[in-house]
Amino acid sequence: MSGRSPVAVVLGVAAAGLMLFVAAVAAVFSTSPLGVASGASADAVSDVPAPMLALYRQAALGCPGLDWSVLAAVGKVETDHGRSRLPGVTSGENSAGAAGPMQFLAPTFAAVIAAHPPPPGGATPPSRYDPHDAVHTAAAYLCDSGAHTTPERPGDLRGALFAYNHSTAYVDQVLDQAAHYRAPAPAPAPVPAPGAGSGAGLAALGYARGQLGLPYLWGGDGPAAGEAGFDCSGLTTAAWASVGIAIPRTAHTQYRALPPVPLDQLQAGDLVFFGTPSRVHHVGIATGAGTAMIHAPDRGQTVRLGDAATLPDLLAAARPA
Repeated sequence: MSGRSPVAVVLGVAAAGLMLFVAAVAAVFSTSPLGVASGASADAVSDVPAPMLALYRQAALGCPGLDWSVLAAVGKVETDHGRSRLPGVTSGENSAGAAGPMQFLAPTFAAVIAAHPPPPGGATPPSRYDPHDAVHTAAAYLCDSGAHTTPERPGDLRGALFAYNHSTAYVDQVLDQAAHYRAPAPAPAPVPAPGAGSGAGLAALGYARGQLGLPYLWGGDGPAAGEAGFDCSGLTTAAWASVGIAIPRTAHTQYRALPPVPLDQLQAGDLVFFGTPSRVHHVGIATGAGTAMIHAPDRGQTVRLGDAATLPDLLAAARPA
């Protein structure tokens, strides 16, 4: 935990949320400019408790340009994701008056939640000791402090983190930790030939790429649903839901409901099924490069890139849109 409170400067007025910082564009943290989440590295999966990982990813969705790894890094530096036994983590305050897993001053926490009430799922009333409330409030504070990115204006993550804790060393430590938590970017698939993927299919695939490294979770619907990971059909359902297209929830019902396409004509975003017509047990999402796909394989594994042709019971493919 840092020696200072990470939110050492109280917001004067809740309505004056956005704070301006002068910073070079080169200082802007960039994983994806409009908030497509990065994947989780092995370090993140092993170090961040699964419920906290889900919270960080869910909270970051509300701020384009703020990657979940930055929230996770703040949580790590401040209190080791709430595991620290120092004063002011689960009760009381530290010497600076900060408290909770994200180390908020009481007046700052009150000002932020007045402007941005945490979504349902935390304490009533919201508490800086409650992980759900603390993480969502930290995301809102960073977003208002400059992390928010738009097509017209890049965010200033360094400035936002400096507002959170007035220390250049702190900012560097958080960004370094965030880099360790992000999964290395996968090698890009070959550019599909013209017509090899619709806009919706490419966007659904982009969502799936953003989940690389998350743990397999039976019945999991991912961070947007408050869960730490996905099962195979949870990933494909969420990927297509991200572009506004609803598909059935299970692999078997997806296979039965969606229009088939030949396996030798796979496009980005197509679904690839495994099993038999009477028992479809697995599904992945095609990249548009041969039989490569992204899928959530099984318990103890993570969302990853694979090759559908290497699995023994490749069955069929379908195209949601």
